[in-house]
Amino acid sequence: MHNKEFALIVAGGKGTRIKSRLPKQFLELHGKPILMHTLDAFFRYSEKIQIVLVLPEDDFQTWRDLCDRYRYQQPVILQKGGETRFQSVKNGLEKIEGPGLVAIHDGVRPLVSEDIIGASFRLAAVHQSAVAAVRLKESIRMTDQDNTKAVDRSRFRLIQTPQTFSIDLIKQAYQLKEDTTLTDDASVAERLGHTISLFEGSYLNIKITTPEDLIVAEALMSRAGEK
Repeated sequence: MHNKEFALIVAGGKGTRIKSRLPKQFLELHGKPILMHTLDAFFRYSEKIQIVLVLPEDDFQTWRDLCDRYRYQQPVILQKGGETRFQSVKNGLEKIEGPGLVAIHDGVRPLVSEDIIGASFRLAAVHQSAVAAVRLKESIRMTDQDNTKAVDRSRFRLIQTPQTFSIDLIKQAYQLKEDTTLTDDASVAERLGHTISLFEGSYLNIKITTPEDLIVAEALMSRAGEK
């Protein structure tokens, strides 16, 4: 039986680390706002996917103005975010009804590929979860106040989005009490008792957080456009 597929795009950034007055998801990248690139990646994967876009309520009008300016007409369901990412995801899940699968994704990861999105849905259909992750490229050390210690990097992964789940599972997980150790959706589902399934993400699937990230993303998109 085919699972109904949703995407929940969380875009609550303020642009502080990227040194911008405009929230980073609205900054222009390769001809249009970052957030539009992110949404388009999911619509390229499937025209039938239903997308919930979670924004701070104060940014609703900014988003509508940008849609007018860029003549952007892709259908999304707007939902207001909360004070934290946890609260924003929980609010977004309220807009999703019925069984199926939901891919939860950062609004400022515009380079996610259709292949990764598709893999996340296929694996989540089997394991109830599928979380994109990549291996560490560099050596790492564990530190405390006085000492550092080399750590085997092969035992660790960098976690990305999409993080895709059975809707029933992730809704149940987000009924748990929020605390600061729950840093992503996988950690919330794990707190519920679910064993998280990882799959290979991509080093191209960067999260735009700093000015350098914006430069890299622009270069990657320009290169892709030349092919």
